[in-house]
Amino acid sequence: MSDANQPKLELFVKAGSDGQSIGNCPFSQRLFMVLWLKGVVFDVTTVDMKRKPDILKDLAPGAQPPFLLYESEVKTDTNKIEEFLEETLCPPKYPRLAARNPESNTAGLDIFSKFSAYIKNSNPQANENLEKGLLKALKKLDDYLGSPLPDEVDENSADEVTSSSRPFLDGQTLTLADCNLLPKLHIVKVVCLKYRSFRIPDSLTNLWRYLNAAYAKDEFSSTCPVDEEIHSAYSCVAKALK
Repeated sequence: MSDANQPKLELFVKAGSDGQSIGNCPFSQRLFMVLWLKGVVFDVTTVDMKRKPDILKDLAPGAQPPFLLYESEVKTDTNKIEEFLEETLCPPKYPRLAARNPESNTAGLDIFSKFSAYIKNSNPQANENLEKGLLKALKKLDDYLGSPLPDEVDENSADEVTSSSRPFLDGQTLTLADCNLLPKLHIVKVVCLKYRSFRIPDSLTNLWRYLNAAYAKDEFSSTCPVDEEIHSAYSCVAKALK
């Protein structure tokens, strides 16, 4: 499957409830996207955590997916794997995926914690405030996506650029920042609709432009677990409002 000049790569990701399909794991999806965007040939193996297969004991005892087998070397920390891939699979053969603007790496990162508090809450009195907290975080991301990046502003032009229509966090292409945020954003969208009948407001047009641009990319849409896997993963986490 791989040519002589290419490293042998195998990504181990969390399996779904059937033990074979891709399960709900934003970290697994993040690395899946990075490898796909790098344009490298790699294998993906799903790991059924209920059965704890021998390969897990042999390769990465005590570890949780995702982990990466690079040639004969096992790497288990998601952040370190991402750094390693960015350093090792680098230009001119592979694209650099790091965001150019540091703000792109932190945009939207508070959304998942606000979402977790919202979805785990069972007290109806607290629901409104927690929903407001999530909305505020989503609005902040929408604002970032609608604000022009430095390279979108031409200082020599008389026309002032006040808005951005870029498809992704850092510009026209997916970067490591998107690989980190999009899997979490997808979970937020799917879980909130199922367990709170909450939909990301249409008024957040920049955020919806971003999501729609991402779903149009195979690197994202084809690495998403099916909605039922996400529903199942959150069935014990999402608390009913009593």
